Amino acid sequence: MESNLEQQLERLVETGTSPLLEGALRGIEKEGLRVDYSGHLSQKEHPAGLGSALTNTTVTTDFSEALLEFVTPAFVNGAAAVQFLENLHHFSYGQLDEELIWAGSMPCHIPDAAAIPVARYGSSNVGRLKHLYRVGLEHRYGKMMQTIAGIHYNFSLPDDFWLSFQEQQGKSDSLQSFRSSSYFKMIRNFRRNSWLLLYLFGASPAVDASFLHGKSHTLHSMGDRTLYLPFATSLRMSDLGYSTKAQSSLNICFNHLDTFIASIDKALHTPYPPYEKIGVKVDGHYRQLNSNILQIENEYYSDIRPKRGTRSGEKPLAALRAKGVEYIEVRLLDINPFLPVGIDRRQTLFLDAFLISCLFMSDAVLCPAECRMVTDNMQKVLTRGREPGLQLVTPRGEDTLAGIGRALIEKIKMTGELLDRVHRTKDYTMAIDEQMRKLEVPDLTPSARVLSALQKTGLGYTEWILQQSRAHKEFFQGLTADAAVLQDLVGAAEESVRKQQLLEAGDTVNFDQFLAAYLAY
Repeated sequence: MESNLEQQLERLVETGTSPLLEGALRGIEKEGLRVDYSGHLSQKEHPAGLGSALTNTTVTTDFSEALLEFVTPAFVNGAAAVQFLENLHHFSYGQLDEELIWAGSMPCHIPDAAAIPVARYGSSNVGRLKHLYRVGLEHRYGKMMQTIAGIHYNFSLPDDFWLSFQEQQGKSDSLQSFRSSSYFKMIRNFRRNSWLLLYLFGASPAVDASFLHGKSHTLHSMGDRTLYLPFATSLRMSDLGYSTKAQSSLNICFNHLDTFIASIDKALHTPYPPYEKIGVKVDGHYRQLNSNILQIENEYYSDIRPKRGTRSGEKPLAALRAKGVEYIEVRLLDINPFLPVGIDRRQTLFLDAFLISCLFMSDAVLCPAECRMVTDNMQKVLTRGREPGLQLVTPRGEDTLAGIGRALIEKIKMTGELLDRVHRTKDYTMAIDEQMRKLEVPDLTPSARVLSALQKTGLGYTEWILQQSRAHKEFFQGLTADAAVLQDLVGAAEESVRKQQLLEAGDTVNFDQFLAAYLAY
């Protein structure tokens, strides 16, 4: 990392731009499987008290009917986002019928993938589209991979910051163009350094053996029902989890908005022979929306995405093209099974400092050779991150993960110190110091703690996560939730049902016509 970061931070102070960082926004999306008290995947429909999974903006579902997804609004501090997540869990537990929310990223024991229920969203054309997209995922990647859960962290900086920063940088392009190019700079540097987040926060070094039933692998056995790697950080993000051959050929390194859009657009319109063999509509039933590399934009799996809010019926790529990047979505975070909602305030503080640091690092684009280096480092950290003396590759040569990590965190601490001055606190530097200790003592990492707990208790992966899930339910049931927030959640659930009914009553064309129009771009 260059001295560019330190110089940029100094310039922020000199120009009076640094106080505008206080207006940063962050939101959290957190997934969680519904299971029964024995740790079996729920076969029940989405709870009626949570409203419509199609139109409720705070509680919905992902791939499976049993895979809840909690979505917070954007907040000016991470503590508020975490608290809202706690309120969401408290509210949701009041609607669950003798069920638990799974406390881990990797799924419970699932002996037969056929038993995983695909999410349903009603009879409207939009609802059928969402369901059939997931049917396509099933045919392309299998159901088991789709039961993996994680946490997404959404982050943005306010327009007044971008205006001041643009003036500081002496850039004369439009604010929209400057903001988008700056977010892509943040994304590029995130990708260069995101291995550190996997080391610090990875929490999936083990899986239930059923996850890999009938598949070849190199994992070790711990008892009869648990597989693991001794130094792994996040099997969720490894080739065992989110990995697709079709998408690996895209080679998207996120250098510029226009090239990113062009790459995704090409994937949306390029047929893929193995998917053509699946068929699109067979014997009157859809197996997927189309046979291209991507059915829709959201199918592209990445550890980070540029994002822009969309209007009803507007496609994400069209919104990005027309209005530029609004925020970034970090997608590589595991659920920490030791924490009730899987993430805490201290982690959000570190993430903020990390992301803001990425904005002020190198301006250089990612060349193909560096993209390969980024991928290689990522794979090493995912499967061997806590291995003593592990070497990573940098443009300046090899060095130990611990050595590179310490230098990186020292730089991030500069940003943390500035954020402490902006927010009139010491919380950022304290959160950063806590992460530095994980480099010095790898046993403090969540991944090491998970393996230690499995070994000490003698429980299998499913049994131990089930134990944690029960403890978290007790936490949420004992929580004194914000009454106004709970009332709003009840109202939003009820309103979402009415919205779905209106959608279903308002369709004017059949689904085949709707889908053809949707894909015609």
